[in-house]
Amino acid sequence: MAQLMSLLVQNAILVVFAASFAARLGLPVPAAAVLVVTGALLAAGDISLAGVVLAAVAANLLGDGAWFYAGRRFGYRFMRLLCRISLAPDSCVRRGESLIGDWGGLSLVAAKFVPGVSVVAPPMAGALGMSVPRFIGFDIGAALIWTGLFLGLGWGFRNQIQDVLAVMAQAGGIATMALGALLLVFLVVRWLRRRAFMRLTGMPRISVDELHEMLAGDEPPLVIDVRGAAGQQVDPRRIPGALSYTLKALQQRGLDLSAAAGRDVVLYCNCPNEVSAAQAARVLLARGARRALPLTGGLDAWVASGRPTSPH
Repeated sequence: MAQLMSLLVQNAILVVFAASFAARLGLPVPAAAVLVVTGALLAAGDISLAGVVLAAVAANLLGDGAWFYAGRRFGYRFMRLLCRISLAPDSCVRRGESLIGDWGGLSLVAAKFVPGVSVVAPPMAGALGMSVPRFIGFDIGAALIWTGLFLGLGWGFRNQIQDVLAVMAQAGGIATMALGALLLVFLVVRWLRRRAFMRLTGMPRISVDELHEMLAGDEPPLVIDVRGAAGQQVDPRRIPGALSYTLKALQQRGLDLSAAAGRDVVLYCNCPNEVSAAQAARVLLARGARRALPLTGGLDAWVASGRPTSPH
């Protein structure tokens, strides 16, 4: 532990840059904790404050800039791919859409502090057509706030943090086991959440072909598009006749859902494993819908099958 702290002091700028860049790329690196410890070490005067801040801001801009370009170049498809490999694919797209829609450019600031969304905000900003100068301005401001906050926490609690570091240096193996136990708890929590997620994705689905046949029948189903406003802006296509209700709107008890009474309902989104559509289906079933089914593959599957679409 003493050697590790010595390494951090000697290479603080490089460590801060590497940790911040990795975190912005979506890797599970505790960049905030690194900044807090660095803030405590700054009190000793052996580390350049300007160098640390510049390294963190540059790392944020490079990492977020890569995702911004990818979103600008490849659009919504890239964000869905990104969410599939994230730690929270069940809420990644939906929370990103909500954040961008509610906060605009300031979402780049808020996303720094929202787990599972920090990597989604930059590509979504690119997909929604945010200008490069505006993105750079907001991202630099967000990086300064994020860096300053955690460095400030470390500086403010430097005495307590240095005491903790001293105890960890003396504890040696005990400290390592404690960190291992914390990691194990983290993994168990993630596993439990994943089990709940898989139960949700395991509910019955309806295929594009089945939906097409039902729409041509005597009792066509009610089709609902549960994508957020940002998702509809990026891809304005929809299944002809579909109504637009976000998952949040469907969850509101005051919403009039009389149109779904006594009818089959098919819901679709453009999210990993149709999770938003599955959650909306559960809401409708709980409120008395006869049958509510997510569309397998969502809007992409409908478009890929060659079926017609209509603009929102």
